[in-house]
Amino acid sequence: MKKTAFNEIHKKLGAKLVSFAGYEMPIEYSGINNEHMTVRNGVGVFDVSHMGEFWVKGPNAFELVQKVTSNDVSVLRIGQAQYSCFPNGKGGIVDDLLVYRYDDEKYMLVVNASNIEKDWDWVNEQNTMGAELENASDDISQLAIQGPKATEVLQKLTDVNLSEIEYYTFTTGEIAGVDEVIISNTGYTGSGGFELYFYNKEAEKVWNAIFEAGAEEGILPIGLAARDTLRLEKGFCLYGNDIDDTTSPIEAGLGWITKFNEKNNFIDRDYLLKQKEEGVSKRLRGFILEDRGIPRKDYEIVNNQEEVIGRVTSGTMSPVLQKGIGMGYLDKAYTKFETEIFIKVRNRKLKAKVVKIPFV
Repeated sequence: MKKTAFNEIHKKLGAKLVSFAGYEMPIEYSGINNEHMTVRNGVGVFDVSHMGEFWVKGPNAFELVQKVTSNDVSVLRIGQAQYSCFPNGKGGIVDDLLVYRYDDEKYMLVVNASNIEKDWDWVNEQNTMGAELENASDDISQLAIQGPKATEVLQKLTDVNLSEIEYYTFTTGEIAGVDEVIISNTGYTGSGGFELYFYNKEAEKVWNAIFEAGAEEGILPIGLAARDTLRLEKGFCLYGNDIDDTTSPIEAGLGWITKFNEKNNFIDRDYLLKQKEEGVSKRLRGFILEDRGIPRKDYEIVNNQEEVIGRVTSGTMSPVLQKGIGMGYLDKAYTKFETEIFIKVRNRKLKAKVVKIPFV
């Protein structure tokens, strides 16, 4: 099992460690609810060093990234990032990812930990134009500092004016005495903050400096369990749950990252455009339970006659709402907001309603 550069720190802090995507990762420290609300109201730190980073360089870099991703890379300015996905050539999704534009001939792709090898093979397979590729995943550590107090804490450690780094933009600068840290105004919690990328050898130095700077604000380390509840409250997709090789970005409500302009001749463009124009038979929707209970992945969704109309892809008890929330694919006839549906929990049928996401 792989370990991130922060593994010994997690152990010293008493984290509950589990196997995730081939890595030993902290799932929780002080409890999911406490960690969740710390990020919503204050500031928390996630070790996300298990994520993958690919460099795409050279005169053909743009051409390759534009081909393999669904969003329109041509609109990116230097210093901008973009959420996107890799269409798989069969109408599904290889992975979702972030695209960073460094300059005209240099891009960074940040992919999910569980898909690093699969994504690397896919990008290489599509590299018919001869772009220069480098898999830097094992060399880079990444921390996500998230929450409304994240800027205040990090500003103590850098001369870079963090308030000037707009949402989904990034810069490279010094943090905590470490040079060339990628400082990115991104994250998957919906509570604001930054993601920092740096070499593994600097990991302990950066971690200690952040926690010293954030002590007055009650900074806490946050595990993967709260990361999941935070992203779900905001209706963000999780690969392997809400999207995968069998779901299209149109079905998943990711039409906003699937751009059909003339410049953007990406993989599956025509197939997905047809879906957009003709409609799809199922859609990913959010729902809130009106009965007490917790929806879980793969629970059946039924109508009043107990006919199966979909399945849950993600579910939890929302720490903010104190209600069961989830997402799932529903037959087209049941996708209208406020539609009454039922979640099958063992022998019970729990009432729920379809809602617009985000939940909070």
